Amino acid sequence: MPNSIALGIPGVRIAPGDHLCAFYRGLAERDKILIPYLSEGLRRGDKCICVVDATDPEVVLTALAADLDLGPYLSSQQLDVQRSSDTYLREGRFSTPLMLDFWDQAVGGALAHGFGFTRAVGEMTWSLRQMPGVDELIGYESKLNLFLPRYPQVILCLYDLDRFSGAVLMDVLKTHPKVLVGGIVFDNPYYLEPDEFLAIRQ
Repeated sequence: MPNSIALGIPGVRIAPGDHLCAFYRGLAERDKILIPYLSEGLRRGDKCICVVDATDPEVVLTALAADLDLGPYLSSQQLDVQRSSDTYLREGRFSTPLMLDFWDQAVGGALAHGFGFTRAVGEMTWSLRQMPGVDELIGYESKLNLFLPRYPQVILCLYDLDRFSGAVLMDVLKTHPKVLVGGIVFDNPYYLEPDEFLAIRQ
């Protein structure tokens, strides 16, 4: 496995096992991150798992289809774009154990089907809905750091700066070792290891 892989944004590389949060404003900026990230992964042969919330999967597929013939990627199940309602909120609520189980099955299943690497991405605005369990968001983000080393993968979490409060975004920073903002990936000095972060929150 290489020490680093291209994120999709020119000049930006990430390492296997990275858990990144990306900050942006609005759907146009989201797609400047999301579409290159997925396109690069498809070209590399990565399994690409994308969960969107603010738009339907068809919007993402249409954007990807502008530069790629998606037929082979969809037929081989290399590309999997889903709604938040079918993943994060698939039982009408959010549950950290259920979502970690979803990723375990999805990423482990990709490996079992011959994909050597998985790049996942989730749009996190689902957590702003008035639904049971959404208050688990930050604890879930911290526990994802314990899941990352289990498989050859990276996970990118998308946060719209216009939608989330400053308090939530500070906690987001504490749970992501790396941050993507303005087209640059930074090592995050505010990051806390899961044991430390979860102990503080108890």
